[in-house]
Amino acid sequence: MNIKEILSTRVSAAMVAAGLPQGTNPALSLSNRPEFGDYQANGVMGAAKKLKTNPRELATKVVAELDLDGIASKIELAGPGFINIHLSDDWLATQLNHVAQDDNIGVAQRGIAADDKQQTVVVDYSAPNLAKEMHVGHLRSTIIGDAVVRALEFRGDKVIRQNHMGDWGTQFGMLIAHLSDKLASDEVAETALADLENFYREAKVRFDNEEGFADRARADVVKLQSGDAACAKLWQQFIDISITHSEEIYAKLNVSLKRSDIMGESAYNDDLSAVIDELMAKKIAEESQGAKVVFINEMANKDGEAPVFIVQKSGGGFLYATTDLSACRYRSGKLAADRIIIFTDARQALHFKQVEIVARKAGFLPDNVGYQHCPFGMMMGDDGKPFKTRTGGTIKLAELLDEAIVRAAALIKEKNPEISDADLTEISKKVGIGAVKFADLSKNRTSDYIFNWKTMLSFEGATAPYLQYAYSRIQSIFSKAESKTGTTENNAAINTSVINIAEPQEKALALKLLQLEDVIDAVISEGTPNLLCNYLYELASLYMSFYEACPILKEGISDEVKASRLALCKVIADTLKQGLDILGIEVMERM
Repeated sequence: MNIKEILSTRVSAAMVAAGLPQGTNPALSLSNRPEFGDYQANGVMGAAKKLKTNPRELATKVVAELDLDGIASKIELAGPGFINIHLSDDWLATQLNHVAQDDNIGVAQRGIAADDKQQTVVVDYSAPNLAKEMHVGHLRSTIIGDAVVRALEFRGDKVIRQNHMGDWGTQFGMLIAHLSDKLASDEVAETALADLENFYREAKVRFDNEEGFADRARADVVKLQSGDAACAKLWQQFIDISITHSEEIYAKLNVSLKRSDIMGESAYNDDLSAVIDELMAKKIAEESQGAKVVFINEMANKDGEAPVFIVQKSGGGFLYATTDLSACRYRSGKLAADRIIIFTDARQALHFKQVEIVARKAGFLPDNVGYQHCPFGMMMGDDGKPFKTRTGGTIKLAELLDEAIVRAAALIKEKNPEISDADLTEISKKVGIGAVKFADLSKNRTSDYIFNWKTMLSFEGATAPYLQYAYSRIQSIFSKAESKTGTTENNAAINTSVINIAEPQEKALALKLLQLEDVIDAVISEGTPNLLCNYLYELASLYMSFYEACPILKEGISDEVKASRLALCKVIADTLKQGLDILGIEVMERM
C-alpha cells in the first residue's frame, strides 16, 4: 500500500484536468506539521512560474479537479499555492486493516513489483581480500550492501549477490611460498593459517628481508597464473581456509552472503586478454610506453588533459581495472543484469567512474543497464582518525564483534541480574551485534562517523537496543493480555480485530506504518539504509507516545477499544521486526 503513489496519481490527474502539461511533477511530500495536513502537493508553484501565471489561481483550479473522495477528510489551499491534504481517519484505518489481517507483514506491506517492473539486480559488496582476515574496514561494505540486498528482495526483485573477493595477484606468490615452507616443516595448513594477519606479516617480512625469497615468490606467481598444479593446490588451500574465516564473520553478523555468492578476481582470468583485445580493436585503448591505456577524454581537465586509465601493465600484467571491466561484461551479459550496484569506500569513486565510462564505450555496459557505485565514508575513532587499536594496528572485525557481545552481556546482566545464562547468551549476541550494525547503518552512507560503544549500546535514542526493547515491550503486552483472558487464542483474536482510529496518536501511527513501502523504495533507489533506520526509530518513538496516551489493558477500557489497540500493536511489532530484519538485526520476545 503506497499512499504517496495513490495521492501523486490523483494530484497529477487533477493538474492535467486543470490545463497543466502531462507529466507535471505534483511534488508531493509529507507535511512537517499536522495542522497543515498529512501531505502537501507543492508542484503548482513551479508549474505556475513556468507558465507565468498566478499560482494561487492555478492551485484553485487543481483543487476543483482533485478527486479524493473517501480518501481525504479535507483539502485546503495555503499560501501562494500549496495544496494541503488531510487524510480521512476511516480511510487510513481501512488501509491499515488490510495490512493487519495478513499473516505476514512482508506480504501485506511489500510493493511486489508487476512483472514488467521487476529487475535483475547484481550487487557487489563485502569483497574482502583473502590474503588477510576481515577488519573493521570491511564492516560498512558488508552490512550496507546486505541491507540493500534484503530490501531489494523484500520488494520482489531478483537479486544476484557478487562477493568480489581479492583472491589473485602478486601477493599470493609470497603467501604460497611461505605456506609451502610451513607445510614442508610438517605444519598443517589450517594451523598455519589460523591467524591470517600474522601469517601475512611473516610472509611480508621474509619477502622484504630474506635473500632469495622474493624471487621464489615472483616465480610462484608466474607458476600460479600459468596453471601449475602444485601452486594451484596451495592457493586453493589458502582460499578455502580464508573463506571459512569470512563465513564465520558473516554468520556472526547475520549477513546473507554465502560461499556460492563468491565471484573472486580469479574468476575473470580467462577473459582478461579478450577484454584488452576488444578495447584495442575498437581503438578505445592504445599502447603507451609499453602499457595498454585508455585516455578518458570525458574527464579531461580545463587544459584538455585526459586522465590515463591503465588496463594492462607494460610487463603484460593485468590490473583491478581489467578485472572490473570484465566483471561489467559478465554481469550485464551472462547475468542479464538490469542494474549493477557496487559498495566500496569513497576512495574508489574515481576508479569506478572511469570503469563505467570505458565499459560503456566498449559496449560491456549497454545503455539499458544501470551502473551505480555507492561509496561510503569511514569508521572513525574518538580522535577523528580511522578506527584502530591503541597501538595503531588494524582491528580485526571478529574481535570487534566479540567485544560488542561481551559489552552487551554486561549491560543486560546489570539491568536483569536474574537472567539465565542461556537467555543472556542469546540476547547479548542479538543486542551486541545489532548495536554495531545499527550504529553504522543509521549514519548517512557517504559520511564518516565516530565509533562509540556507549552511544550504540544505549537503550535510549536511535539505537538497536531501543528498537529491540520497543518490540519486546509490545510482546509483553500480548503476554499480559493473554494471562488476563486466560486463553491461548489471543493472537488469533488480535489478527481478526478491526483497527479503529480515534486518537491523534493512533492516526500518527497509522500514517507512519503505511509509509514503509515509500521508505523501502528510497533505500533501494539510493542505497541508503539510514532512511529505514530513521523510519523505525520514528515508529518506535510514536509507539511510546501512543503507549503513554492510549491505555490498552487498563480497567475501564472497552473490549472494542482494547481489541483495536492490540491489533494496532501487532502491526507495529510486525513492522519493527520486518524493518530490523531488512537491516539484518534480530529481535527477541523479551529482554
